[in-house]
Amino acid sequence: MKAQRNALLTAFITALSVTAGFAQSKYAYDHPVELKSRSLSGPRMGMTAVLPTGGEMEKRLKDENMHNLISQFGWHFEWVIEPAVGGPAFVIEAIPFFGGVEYGMVIPTTSLVFGIRLPQGWEFGMGPMATYTGEEPNYVSSALVLAFGKSLDFNGVSIPLNLALATNTEGQRLSFVFGYAIANRSRR
Repeated sequence: MKAQRNALLTAFITALSVTAGFAQSKYAYDHPVELKSRSLSGPRMGMTAVLPTGGEMEKRLKDENMHNLISQFGWHFEWVIEPAVGGPAFVIEAIPFFGGVEYGMVIPTTSLVFGIRLPQGWEFGMGPMATYTGEEPNYVSSALVLAFGKSLDFNGVSIPLNLALATNTEGQRLSFVFGYAIANRSRR
């Protein structure tokens, strides 16, 4: 009985896989998707709160006489590929920031985020983040960043509003970032 059930399950999964494979290849070759790309690069600014987790990051801020709220100023490099007929857009973002200027310091941070933006402007993504700490032995601290937000579009001017959580073993940071970008479109 068990052998028959396993054989039936294997046949079902094989049939499902073959059917799905034929459906995907037929669509891919018969109906090529026309893509368009656009750049939404522009300035970004915001605030980062180091969350009270008792981690090494909080200790470093206290040692430097800094509070847990830090300014962020930077530039957002963004590349978007989206279907010409609409649908979700695939987004790659590189965001270098300088933080802490209100404390007389410059804390460089860079994030690389891979995400998806829905036609209504909602977006989400994740990727690596690196912060220069200036401390031995590594001088750089890495983290995972998870981002979520909405881009408001006003006649080709995009105003992104984003929340990002960066997490690693040293602590967690929650950032609110906003800015603007003027769409530069090109067809592929």
